[in-house]
Order: sequence, then C-alpha cells, then structure tokens
Amino acid sequence: MSRENGAQISLGTLLFIAQRAFEEEIVANLHAQGFEFSLSQGRLAARIAENGSRLTDLASAAGITKQSAGYLVSQLEAAGLVQRQDDPQDARAQLITLTELGRRAQLAARQAESAIEAAWQEHLGEESIAMLRRQLEALRPLVDRHQPRN
Repeated sequence: MSRENGAQISLGTLLFIAQRAFEEEIVANLHAQGFEFSLSQGRLAARIAENGSRLTDLASAAGITKQSAGYLVSQLEAAGLVQRQDDPQDARAQLITLTELGRRAQLAARQAESAIEAAWQEHLGEESIAMLRRQLEALRPLVDRHQPRN
C-alpha cells in the first residue's frame, strides 16, 4: 500500500505519476534523437489520426480550447512536424496531418513506448502487466469520454 505522509496515495495520483513518467521518458527519448517539441505539443500530435484530424477534434481529444490547439499546431507546423491541408470532406475545414518528419517522430515515440512497457514488465512481471492492462481496458468505457458507451 502506497503511503505519503502517513496517508494512502489515491489511485488517481498513482495513475497520474505513472502516466507523467511515461510521457516524460518518451519526450526525453525523442529529444535525444533530435526531435524538438514540448510535452504539450507532443500530447496534441499524438492525437492526430492517420488520415489527419480537424483542429476542433484535436482540441476536444486533448481537453483544451480550439485556440490553444491552434497555437500548438502552429508551433508543430513551424517545427516541420505537421501540415494543414484542405479537408476533402468539407471545403470549409482543414485537416492537420503529420509530415514525413512527424511520422518519423511518431514511429520513434511508439518504439519508446514499447521500450518503457518492456521495462515496466521486467520490473512488475509479465502476469502483473497483463492484469494491469486488462483492468485498465475494462475501466476504459467508464472513463474515456472519446469511446462510445453501450
């Protein structure tokens, strides 16, 4: 049982600590490979769909305002990681897509994720990681506002 100052640490705090460490390690790994972006920019870029995403959808997925998402996209665009294209489904809208450099960064991030998961599995054991994954997947319909609910 985790305790801090004699009180049990909440499950939410423990999940946040793990998630923050996961993200920070990915960012550090990508920075070491020469990709330059902030954690906030990376969080937004990670939500870009394979065929592109509308700014409003990215903002919603990231839980930020459209203006904040637009600012982050502009920074990612200046870094050469994303580009804006006309949306073939709606002439009034634009899609944010990854550039070739952005796709290389995304691949590097996925490889870093795999390495982190392998290290966590080494630490906790294969059975514990499998159980953790099953439990978090079972919790997802309750907590993920972007997943359809039954």
